[in-house]
Amino acid sequence: MKKIHALVTVAGVATLLLTGCAVNEQPGWGPDSSGAESSDVITGTLNGSGASSMAAGQEAWIAAFQMENPGVTVNYDPTGSGTGRKQFMEGATSFTGSDSYFKEEELGGEFSSCAAGTLPWEFPIWISPIAVIFNLDGVSSLNMDGATVSGIFAGEITNWNDAAIVAANPGVSLPDLAITAVHRSDESGTSKNFTDYLGAVAPDVWTVGAIEAWPAEYGGEGAQGTSGVVSAVSGGNGTIGYADASRAGDLGTVAVKVGSDFVAYSAEAAAAVVDASPLVEGRESFDLATKIDRTTTASGAYPIVLVSYLMGCNDYADDAQAELVRAWASFLVSEEGQQAAAASAGNAPISAGLRAKAQAIIDAIK
Repeated sequence: MKKIHALVTVAGVATLLLTGCAVNEQPGWGPDSSGAESSDVITGTLNGSGASSMAAGQEAWIAAFQMENPGVTVNYDPTGSGTGRKQFMEGATSFTGSDSYFKEEELGGEFSSCAAGTLPWEFPIWISPIAVIFNLDGVSSLNMDGATVSGIFAGEITNWNDAAIVAANPGVSLPDLAITAVHRSDESGTSKNFTDYLGAVAPDVWTVGAIEAWPAEYGGEGAQGTSGVVSAVSGGNGTIGYADASRAGDLGTVAVKVGSDFVAYSAEAAAAVVDASPLVEGRESFDLATKIDRTTTASGAYPIVLVSYLMGCNDYADDAQAELVRAWASFLVSEEGQQAAAASAGNAPISAGLRAKAQAIIDAIK
């Protein structure tokens, strides 16, 4: 059995640096076509950065590793999705995690860690509901339809006793209190997924579509990173925001209207909407970018989800980095790795079919 040792260093609430994920295994960790595991030892340092929403997942993966190998160190800095993709393109890292897939203009750019003229791969590694979180004295859950959520974050619904909120929550005592809507101040894949939902369900209210940078015209209170939003919402009364559900904690949460029902977030509900969503058209076979159906009426589906991607090179300029990425990525997509993250962080594991597709991409890394 291969051994992996992990050391997690937490620097403040907003910054988590995961270090020392020592992987004592050869590239292609995880099940291969024969179900065997190999025993070659690899060494070196692997640097990545990206989505802060994946911090809980990274912690869970590391905590699940019961084995030890001091030969490999993996560093993951949760800089945010946009910064992570930029650093990967600039060659500062060998892999990145992102809450949104590569933009077309990014795919037309240079990827300095990759061999000249080659494109990167990407596939979902982490599926998680985005919780609409709030802090309102005496209230732990609320129902809202998409137009109401959109109206709040567009600055059109400004009080907790607004008629739209009251109508969806009979029997709940809602105060005459101003709403403070909290959003991400940094460029964020979580914001892109959240605003994609807002624009899909209420395009006449949320008119700017899916965006990573929050539009100034909609106001609200900005906070840095996932933990910053959670902290800002927790620190007030009458606050509302959005964050990876694994970070919702004891805050109140919103069940959103899907068809004729109000659906609360859960790993199962998040997986249901992803399973029903198509791949983005026009991408290469090693690019598994997925277009989430935000307007689904499927029973039990929760449409406010983020799909976090693992991204790397098909052909690395540095052979040693290729070897390290194959080993690391193979663990992350393995059933063991996915279940470990789900048990600890509450995300939805990727399906067996998706794991097989991802492993085929990983096996082809050179």
